Amino acid sequence: MPPTLAQPMNIVGAGLAGTLLALMLARRGLACNLYERRADPRTAAPEGGRSINLALAARGLRALEHAGVMGHIMPLLIPLRGRLIHDSSGATTLQPYGQRAHEVIYSVGRAALNRVLLEEVTRYSHVALRFRHVCLEAAPAANRLRFQDAASGATFATVLRPTVATDGAGSTVRASLLAQNYLQTREDWLDHDYKELTLPAIDGAHALDPHALHIWPRGGFMLIALPNIDRSFTATLFLARSGTPGFAQLSDGAAVMRFFREQFPDAVTLIPDLVEQFRMHPAGRLGSVHAAPWHVGGEVLLMGDAAHAIVPFHGQGMNAAFEDCVEFDLLFERHRDWQSLFLAFEQRRRVHAEAIAQMALENYTEMRDSVRDVGFLRRNALALELERHFPDRFIPRYSMVSFHPEIPYGEALRRGALQAQILAELDARTAPGDALDLALAGRLIDQRLPACGER
Repeated sequence: MPPTLAQPMNIVGAGLAGTLLALMLARRGLACNLYERRADPRTAAPEGGRSINLALAARGLRALEHAGVMGHIMPLLIPLRGRLIHDSSGATTLQPYGQRAHEVIYSVGRAALNRVLLEEVTRYSHVALRFRHVCLEAAPAANRLRFQDAASGATFATVLRPTVATDGAGSTVRASLLAQNYLQTREDWLDHDYKELTLPAIDGAHALDPHALHIWPRGGFMLIALPNIDRSFTATLFLARSGTPGFAQLSDGAAVMRFFREQFPDAVTLIPDLVEQFRMHPAGRLGSVHAAPWHVGGEVLLMGDAAHAIVPFHGQGMNAAFEDCVEFDLLFERHRDWQSLFLAFEQRRRVHAEAIAQMALENYTEMRDSVRDVGFLRRNALALELERHFPDRFIPRYSMVSFHPEIPYGEALRRGALQAQILAELDARTAPGDALDLALAGRLIDQRLPACGER
């Protein structure tokens, strides 16, 4: 029997994860109070320079299907079939994500997706949306959740139990619990920051191929670009905070133009107001958040980025948060009280959150550097060949993460390490131009790589 439906749940944070969770629970008949510190994104302009488009992959798609909203989301999606690598001369090479027609990821606008989810959740009268409500305190000992209404300036308190915090990497709920010694956190910040820029449409069309993630890898840094449905691109520069090169050096327009002309000559011509955008858009920080525990009794639970924020280099932050929502919804009907539900959720999700955090960090090196390496490309081609010959045993790690939601993140990390060893050995034994030794590959896979789900 699930927890009582008579008791409303508080959800702090009406971004993507919070709104999707509210929608799933509302479909079960649970009343929810959904609080958000920002203005209603259906009427307010999106915040510039803040991850305005995202990568939606199979795990996120499965969550949206679970919530019954995919029909409304499909018009927002642009399929991306691979990485389009831009070298320093402007030449491009496509590196497909997979080898099957359905193995694509989708570019989607954060604000547009949030608006659709909000519209869907407002169909349920037992969900109360409260925008511009800033969470001031989550106090488990007093069973109190305190807010300030930004419109009036008034503060008020409500019962804390049960609350789910989906208020992002900078979670005020997590900070409040930390200040009261209910949990510990570790924030691992990179020495790299990011800045977003817009490549406008040209004569009403995308300035670049709209069906690829564009990457300008330069070793220690990179520029990427994702398409938007308004025919623009959102480009993101990932660069060290200091050093050479670094954001600290790009202190004036001349330095910005010189840097872009030297490093991204084919992109600089597509951003006519580059210097103005660079000056106006803030630099954002990049890091991973590790919190323990994620819950305090049956009073409050951290979910999504509030519990396990990750760097964006695997395109899985939103997907992992959406997968959290599905897991919570499925666990809901199996537990009699909030405490056992919150505990079970953390026990099931923690290992997988830690796994995708590690893989996301590793993917940064791959995107900014390895994609240019002939050894990496050779092993990548070998991995795809092994998948063709042994499709039930050998699945490239990127594919496991992005296209196989039935394979948990932790399993993808474990199998990926075994597969990397097999690839290294086969690569070392295969001379340039020689065909893959399928008999040897089969023996190595049989000896070292159990079928999915086995150990």
